[in-house]
Amino acid sequence: MLAERTELTGLFVEKPESVVAISGKDVTFVVKVDSTNLTRKPTMKWLKGKWMDLGSKAGKHIQLKETYDRNTKIYTYEMKIVKVVPGDAGGYRCEVSAKDKCDSCTFEVTVEAAEQEEQADILSSFKRADAGEDEGELDFSALLKAAKKKKKPEPELEIDVWELLKSAHPSEYEKIAFQYGITDLRGMLKRLKKMKVVEPKVSEAFLRRLESAYSVNKGKKIVLSVEVADPNAEVKWLKNGQEIKTSAKYIIESDGNIRTLTINKCSLADDAAYECVIGTDKCFTEVFVKEPPITITKLLDDYQVVVGERVEFEIEVSEEGAHVIWMFEDQELSRDDKSSKYRFKKDGKRHCLIIQEATVEDSGMYFVYTNGGHSKGELIVEEKELEVLQSIADLTVKSAEQAMFKCEVSDEKVTGKWFKDGVEVQASNRIKISHIGRIHRLTIDDVKPEDAGDYTFVPDGYALSLLPQIYPPKIHLDVAGNMVSQNTIIVVAGNKLRLDVEITGEPAPTVCWMKGDKIVVALQFIQERGAQVSSTLIQVIKSLNHNKNLFGFCFLGYLMERKKKGSSRWTKLNFDVCESTTYEAKRMIEGILYEMRVFAVNGIGISAPSLNSKPFMPIAPTSEPTKLTVDDVMDTTCSLKWLAPEKIGAGGLDGYIIEFCKEGETEWHPANTDLVDRQSYTVRNLPTGEKMNFRVFAVNVAGRSPPALLGQPVTVREIMEHPKIRLPRELRTKFIKRVGEKINLVIPFQGKPRPIAVWQKDGQPVDEKKVGVRNSNVDSILFIRSAEREHSGKYTLTLKIENMEDSANIDIRIVDKPGPPTQVHVTDVWGFNAALEWNPPKDDGNCEITGYTIQKADKKTKEWFTVYEHNRRTNCTASDLVIGNEYMFRIYSENLCGLSEDPCMSKNTAVVPKTGLEHKRAPYKEKDMSCAPKFTAPLVDRSVTIGYSTAISCSVRGLPKPKIIWMKNKMILGDNPKFLMQNNQGVLTLNIRKPSTFDSGKYTCKAVNELGEDEVECKLEIRGNYTYTEKKLM
Repeated sequence: MLAERTELTGLFVEKPESVVAISGKDVTFVVKVDSTNLTRKPTMKWLKGKWMDLGSKAGKHIQLKETYDRNTKIYTYEMKIVKVVPGDAGGYRCEVSAKDKCDSCTFEVTVEAAEQEEQADILSSFKRADAGEDEGELDFSALLKAAKKKKKPEPELEIDVWELLKSAHPSEYEKIAFQYGITDLRGMLKRLKKMKVVEPKVSEAFLRRLESAYSVNKGKKIVLSVEVADPNAEVKWLKNGQEIKTSAKYIIESDGNIRTLTINKCSLADDAAYECVIGTDKCFTEVFVKEPPITITKLLDDYQVVVGERVEFEIEVSEEGAHVIWMFEDQELSRDDKSSKYRFKKDGKRHCLIIQEATVEDSGMYFVYTNGGHSKGELIVEEKELEVLQSIADLTVKSAEQAMFKCEVSDEKVTGKWFKDGVEVQASNRIKISHIGRIHRLTIDDVKPEDAGDYTFVPDGYALSLLPQIYPPKIHLDVAGNMVSQNTIIVVAGNKLRLDVEITGEPAPTVCWMKGDKIVVALQFIQERGAQVSSTLIQVIKSLNHNKNLFGFCFLGYLMERKKKGSSRWTKLNFDVCESTTYEAKRMIEGILYEMRVFAVNGIGISAPSLNSKPFMPIAPTSEPTKLTVDDVMDTTCSLKWLAPEKIGAGGLDGYIIEFCKEGETEWHPANTDLVDRQSYTVRNLPTGEKMNFRVFAVNVAGRSPPALLGQPVTVREIMEHPKIRLPRELRTKFIKRVGEKINLVIPFQGKPRPIAVWQKDGQPVDEKKVGVRNSNVDSILFIRSAEREHSGKYTLTLKIENMEDSANIDIRIVDKPGPPTQVHVTDVWGFNAALEWNPPKDDGNCEITGYTIQKADKKTKEWFTVYEHNRRTNCTASDLVIGNEYMFRIYSENLCGLSEDPCMSKNTAVVPKTGLEHKRAPYKEKDMSCAPKFTAPLVDRSVTIGYSTAISCSVRGLPKPKIIWMKNKMILGDNPKFLMQNNQGVLTLNIRKPSTFDSGKYTCKAVNELGEDEVECKLEIRGNYTYTEKKLM
């Protein structure tokens, strides 16, 4: 990975999930990448482990596929593993990158063995059961064998091939592969080599190595530190095998013996394996980068729309590229359903759900979820009603004049048709039909007698017809709320009076206002079809103070609205007028800030809204605490414990209140005055022998939760319990520690009341200056900071409660390295052998002697060589001594702690005398090995892929050493850095670095010396590179 890739963006629309695959079945992983904001095509890598690229492994077993949708601009990548095998199990990672943007995700594959069913198939007897993937082919050689009696199938034992390979000798690998049908033996052996546990070597370069793994949150800083032995040592830091250079992101520092690597602003690209290298010594670690949870910073609003309107739910999250899930009620809304009415939009931190044309079925609660929170909003869709604002009026015109019918409806988008006497009117040069906004017009020029008739306008999609209609005049008096009797209005003297009277009638009627018999105002409208008269009595009073009942009758009540803080959309709380000054609002989301306002309503209309209330948050009490149990009971106390409530909510949890009462009573008494933070409490000063009930409340700002009750009353009385020591299993045998190690023994016990614990060593009280003892209610601890040989012995722990007791014995043995053997001497020498004997050491280190190590040294060189290790007897025979040399011997004793510090030297030496034999060498005649050059292995034709380095090789012999000449197309290759020529003991190699198509041709290797010459040649073909998708199309 490049160090510059630090920006992480949410390119994934869909990520693969971890799966449990059945051996022999196919499994497919799908990744979708959104390329809307990308300037070039993204690059996808499938990796196994940390850096094993699966692109190079693509073939029959692993198949890769890529598709692109031009409409949604989404790339779809698929990886299919055909016939999963146990070797496919492990961690995988897919990584997508495009210029300066990158993203990655991980998933796991677990392989389970398939359940094999017995198939009664005649052909199954001829199938090769040990052929692995070729199991389906038939072995007709079985037909030639003599028919044998069928044996009952024995149950097959599940054999772990990995364990077989681990314990097997390398010479048996081929046999195991053939027996169990292993097709990729070389790959399994490579993995086995990595799996084998290597004994940690004692590092001389590092005093303190890196931890095995580090974890850091995304965007934070992490420091990797080691301590080296040499303060002048140079350290290299590697990331996935690539050396790290100092930059603003990576800071490498050196302070004395401390070497540190600081990684600033960690991203997912920094999730990798790191090495610290000093010469040939290395230490490894892995850094895991954790993504913080995505929170919702702007919540969903509630919407109230009519049918056909556009709805856009919008939220903002804490980070760009976050993955969110939209849900309607309990159904998840999918992006993949192209027939869905929902459209999803993502712009940086903003995420939107768009409904182009809302229907009544879309009403309900909409939810949005991230990995760090969720929000919900309500959508109310009302039916759309078409309202006629202006109907068609009758027209009387003269011949050759213009007639224009006009009507107005409430919706600008509504279209319709004009009809004359039930027949649709078609537009022509003389008849024009127009639609501007909400007004629809029918214009007839040069009116003719045949144009007379009934004209009607019918809106599209509505069961409604607009035609000229005549209605008798009607007066609609609405003085409810401020009238004493029918058609009587009361007003205070000096105030203004305004009368709004609704009048209907087609055509428009004549309106005439009268006071008594006197006309006040007359409106000049003509009414030809009837008349209606209505009278209203206006009563003027001096003051309302004397008419409180009248004024109170005028007021109707209140209307309330609410909205989320920061939103501009108000939602009605009540549709019916509320006469009370208190109102309980429902259907609000806990933890969301709301504001409210109130309208006053009287007979005239609705007042202006009140000032917005202060923002408030609906908070509910928590659920009851769970799993309330009794922990301990004494004569006057009872200890309770419980778990936190399952639902806490936005109000949090402030603490707990504990109450108690006697059985049969109803009055509860508080046990604590202040809230308890922990989930346990001891109720004190209880009456001895009484049966008590207990309950626990969880408390937050909204008040108390429902109580958690015990299933039955508790009798307040201490229960006598016999003392009993729970001695751990490892202490029931001899407990062995080395000198200098720390001893910390924790011995749990039980008993009531609290038992008295006493420690003894070999029957005597322990010396508190040498051995530390700590006792509690439930255990006793014996600890020794630095063990010595004198601490060995038999330790006894005794528990006492009045006349009852229990005891346990622990045998502690402190061991050390043994002393050297004694009285080592050579007892006999014969031929090339010498016999040794010795006595056991005086100090065995407080444990059994497990063997001896014998070493010999020639008195001339005085270099020591080991003859035997772990020799259990006190005698041995040293063989393979050299004639004429004198040998001395030394012996180390060995026990559980290792070899003795000093050896014991032999008191005498072993001399191997020379014999009188004399060897006469035959005269040596040197053979003439000169010969002309001759190639023993020729060059082989090669075909390689462009851009991948390659090499061609051959071997030659000849004396004197021949001169080697490489040629391409009969032209000698000079000092071209692209070609590297090597000669290793007659093996000739020509390395070609990253060949191109121009490097194709015929290559010749020529060897020349003074006795002759020889040459070989081959053809090299360079193929063009192409992707897997192109290969499949071909």
